[in-house]
Amino acid sequence: MSTPNATLQIDGQSIEFPTMQGSIGPAVVDTRALGSHGYFTYDPGFLSTASCSSSITYIDGDEGLLYYRGYPIEQLAEQSDFLETAYLLWHGELPGSSEKTQFDALVTRHSMLHDQMNNLFRGFRRDAHPMAVMVSIIGAMAAFYPESADVADPHQREISMFRLLAKVPTVAAWSYKYNKGEPFIYPRNDLDYAANFLHMLHATPCETYEPSPVLARALDRIFILHADHEQNASTSTVRMAGSSFANPFACIAAGTACLWGPLHGGANEAVLAMLEEMGHVSRIGEFVDRAKDKASGFRLMGFGHRIYKNMDPRAAIMRQTCYEVLDELGLHDDPLFKMALKLEQIALEDDYFVEKKLYPNVDFYSGIVLRALGIPTSMFTAIFALARTAGWIAQWNEMIDGPGHKIARPRQLYTGPQRRDFVPIDRR
Repeated sequence: MSTPNATLQIDGQSIEFPTMQGSIGPAVVDTRALGSHGYFTYDPGFLSTASCSSSITYIDGDEGLLYYRGYPIEQLAEQSDFLETAYLLWHGELPGSSEKTQFDALVTRHSMLHDQMNNLFRGFRRDAHPMAVMVSIIGAMAAFYPESADVADPHQREISMFRLLAKVPTVAAWSYKYNKGEPFIYPRNDLDYAANFLHMLHATPCETYEPSPVLARALDRIFILHADHEQNASTSTVRMAGSSFANPFACIAAGTACLWGPLHGGANEAVLAMLEEMGHVSRIGEFVDRAKDKASGFRLMGFGHRIYKNMDPRAAIMRQTCYEVLDELGLHDDPLFKMALKLEQIALEDDYFVEKKLYPNVDFYSGIVLRALGIPTSMFTAIFALARTAGWIAQWNEMIDGPGHKIARPRQLYTGPQRRDFVPIDRR
């Protein structure tokens, strides 16, 4: 079906632009030729601008929909696992049995870090934030795999993709171990992706750690739910860095750095900080009243979402997982978790929250789950980066492999001085 043209009337001239329709979602106006007429669009934050075309992830915030390659996130979280989801993001289709076995094996075999990378970790202060370490170590991988610089070679791209997906959990776990002052724990090839990460976090040379299947499954679901989320700030950063044909490790390091920003990847950490500030279930009413008072400037963390105007489709899955974990560990009476559950009840029943559709989002429940898994808040964003690596890699490869590749070059609305002549210092 053909799409109509859009017409811009400006300064006595009429400029026509074609429109483009995706498989689902709103149509877009193709303004690529606008610059030749002496104008640019102005859209700070790219809130109404499609920076690329992609077949990976679809979001409808009004309807509360999130699809990976057309598959609803609820189905993937319930029936798939993280590595199968990563395969889907990369290849566009779910794997067959032999393809899944081969994919899992390749990831498993690439999970160790080069032994000399131990020295890099020891160059950081012990109290360095895990995200600071991760940004540095991921970027440094390019020094150990120089062949990855040839991004035009599909074979080298594929090897780099496997290296990143396999090694980032090890980087994240070792960042935590270094911060804690404990010896590094090497990955185990007999464990699945999530269980292996828990092993590297919690085991020591003195004591093994056998993760509960319930807990490993909960973490795997967190990975699935955070694997991709369309063209957010960090994904756009990966694409922008990759548009220059920078090596994939540099691109993922750039995405990790962007995710570290408190407005992006730190929401689940903020939930726990808020609960700790409350201190006791008796103070919940006080905080709820502050949230209702617009003049206070206070808002409850973990409620509502910039994109989803109804329920976050990931939240229902995470809520179920949260209760499974609390049941498994017997933590319903823990003071912090009692506060969280009471706050959830109020938000789901209070007319103010219901009318404004301020439902608990995925960050509210994932923060609770991660805390229950014994993971400190300083690691929450690192785990987010670990999961999102699968999506970043898919987005990066799609961009490199796509037709009509161009280096990113946004324009600006210039507001500085007009031309002026230099005045020597003795005449100023």
